Amino acid sequence: MTAPLISQTEPELRTEATTDIVGYRLRRAQLSVFQRFNAAFEMLNLRPAEYSVLVLIADNPGRKQTEIAEILGIKRANFVALVTGLETRGLIERQAAPGDRRANALYLTADGVKFLDEARAIQDRFEADCIARLGGVERRDALLRLLDTLC
Repeated sequence: MTAPLISQTEPELRTEATTDIVGYRLRRAQLSVFQRFNAAFEMLNLRPAEYSVLVLIADNPGRKQTEIAEILGIKRANFVALVTGLETRGLIERQAAPGDRRANALYLTADGVKFLDEARAIQDRFEADCIARLGGVERRDALLRLLDTLC
C-alpha cells in the first residue's frame, strides 16, 4: 500500500510556533552538529561525550572522575559507564586518587594519547567546517558569547 499523497490545495504546514522558540532551534542545531560529528568520527567509533572526556583527561591528568563528570554535566551512573567503555578500549586508566583512595583519578594510556592525537586532527577539520558554515571566526565567537548568556 502506498502512502497517501498530500493534496496540492492544502495550506503549507505552519511551524513558527516551534521554530521561533530558542530551545527548539538550539536542539535542532545540536542534532545537526552531532550528526555531522558522528559521521566525522565514525571510523574511530567515538561519540561527542567520549571525545570531551578524553580531551579533559589529557589536559588534566590525574583529576578525579567526579570532577570531570561534573564539568561535563554527566550524571555519575552514566559517567561510570562511559569511563568503563573508554577503559575497556584501552584508552584511559583509573588509579586511586592521591589522598583519597576511594576516588578514581583518570589518565590516558599510551594508546589513548595516540588515539586522541588522531581524534584531535579530525576535530580540527570538523571545527573548521563549523566555522565556515557560520561565516567565519567572528561569527563563531559571537555565537559562543550568545550561548554563554543562556548558561
